Amino acid sequence: MLKVHLRLLIVLVALVSFVCLSHQYGRTQRNAVETYAITNARIVPAAGATIERGTVVIRDGLIVAVGASAGVPADARVIDGSGLTVYPGLIDSYTNLGLPEAAPSPSPTGGGPGFFQAAPRPSPGGPNSSQPIGLQPEIMVDDVIRPGGTEIEAARNVGITTALTLPRSGIWMGQSALINLAGESPQQMIVRSPVAMHVSFTPLRTGYPGSLMGVFSSLRQMLLDAQRYHESMQMYERSPRGIRRPDIDKSLAALLPVIEGRMPVVMLANSEREIARALDLAEEFKLRAIIAGGREADRLADRLAKLNVPVLLSLNLPRRTTAALPEADPEPLRVLRERVDAQQTAGKLARARVKFAFQSGSITNMSELLPNVGRVIANGLSAEDALRAFTIWPAEILGAGNQLGSIETGKIANLIITRGNLFDRGTRVTQMFIDGRPVDLRPPTPPSPSGSDVRPSLTGTWTLNVNFGQEEATATLNLQQEGESVRGTLQGPFGSRDIANGSLSASGEVKFTVPVDVGGQTREATFTGTLAGNEIHGAVNIEGRAPGTFTATRPTPGEN
Repeated sequence: MLKVHLRLLIVLVALVSFVCLSHQYGRTQRNAVETYAITNARIVPAAGATIERGTVVIRDGLIVAVGASAGVPADARVIDGSGLTVYPGLIDSYTNLGLPEAAPSPSPTGGGPGFFQAAPRPSPGGPNSSQPIGLQPEIMVDDVIRPGGTEIEAARNVGITTALTLPRSGIWMGQSALINLAGESPQQMIVRSPVAMHVSFTPLRTGYPGSLMGVFSSLRQMLLDAQRYHESMQMYERSPRGIRRPDIDKSLAALLPVIEGRMPVVMLANSEREIARALDLAEEFKLRAIIAGGREADRLADRLAKLNVPVLLSLNLPRRTTAALPEADPEPLRVLRERVDAQQTAGKLARARVKFAFQSGSITNMSELLPNVGRVIANGLSAEDALRAFTIWPAEILGAGNQLGSIETGKIANLIITRGNLFDRGTRVTQMFIDGRPVDLRPPTPPSPSGSDVRPSLTGTWTLNVNFGQEEATATLNLQQEGESVRGTLQGPFGSRDIANGSLSASGEVKFTVPVDVGGQTREATFTGTLAGNEIHGAVNIEGRAPGTFTATRPTPGEN
């Protein structure tokens, strides 16, 4: 019996020793694989001078050495960078990368960033929430992040290693997360969460608030309610005896870091008017504001600089999306001017010392992203500032300046290796590291032979017929679509005005607002309809009047 026990003990000791040795061996092997040295490369740190020939050492996901004389560890896997350039990984500062595809839904949704469709959301008035869908700031994007997908691969192919991802829709859209575009789980991807609260000024497609005036009224009311909620909670915590316990409200509780200045608020605003209103709201409630979109931010550059409000500037530059037909009227001068102005905005912000970061702006073809940076550089922005706007500046704006954005010791090893200067035509990303690990870059799927885009488009000139029963009117709509965001002008008996809050859903739902002149007064009109080919049918609501209907048509290609 003793011999049997002795044998079992020997076997047990052998097993334990084997497991320990295997674990140690596996850890050693893993450390060896996770130690890399990129040698003989040109290094552009984004914070500091360029190193014409140097080495970057990566260990355990971090940059541990960088410089012309940095040594190569004995256990490092060496990558010869001769003829190559190493840059910090690019940061896309306003996306929905990592989120599940949006399913079409008849439920009320907001316009989100103007780029995305509604993501799955809790039911209206969910647990402990006093607010309906679209007005629930407690929504956190990290609850629905998923690894992988073709959109992430497309972003990585152009050098993006990190992205700010946010809920797709709403007025109070919810809270964003900063994620690395690699990892087997959301926990491995998330760098920081939450990062910011996000606000859109797009009215809800159904229900209140359905107008721009209603949107700002709702935003102000919830901020005021949050202030009162904060005061009542403080009073109760100081002396709970004899005071009725305040009801818990997740929506108002989520706004407490906002009104206390601990969490920034990213406000989607493109036109000068929208940006001015956003800044007014921020000043009224002392919010830490960040402007997203910022198409006309240069017009308010002095005010942005004075208030120290940064901009997440869209690189989805306006361009002609349809072929020019010989018989077509020339594009309006205003449209041509907008295209030029959009390419100059970044340079003007830099000269005004407004900190800004680039974002893709839901570009449908990510291969256009870096060429658009080239256009911006050609119109007044230095190449050095262009790189900073894709690396160190977004990291600082989003509160991750000590983790990301530059090639410095101690920072996360998010790196891209290119053959050629990053923003030159023909340059390609040859290798990428995210969290210190190499990432396979897959070539993008080639476009269809026809080069057509299956996404419905509103771009073009439309003849608009409005019917209010006893009254009818005809006007001209000039629309330009960027992703799912729509802008343009309305010209006719109502006056000549820019439209606002325009959007086109994947299912063809169209919505925009425009101030119109009616009865000697300027009122806001909201158009909601459905696109079918070259026709839009829907309803129009003007404040103070009974609803009407409208039809808009545009000529098919080849029509005279």
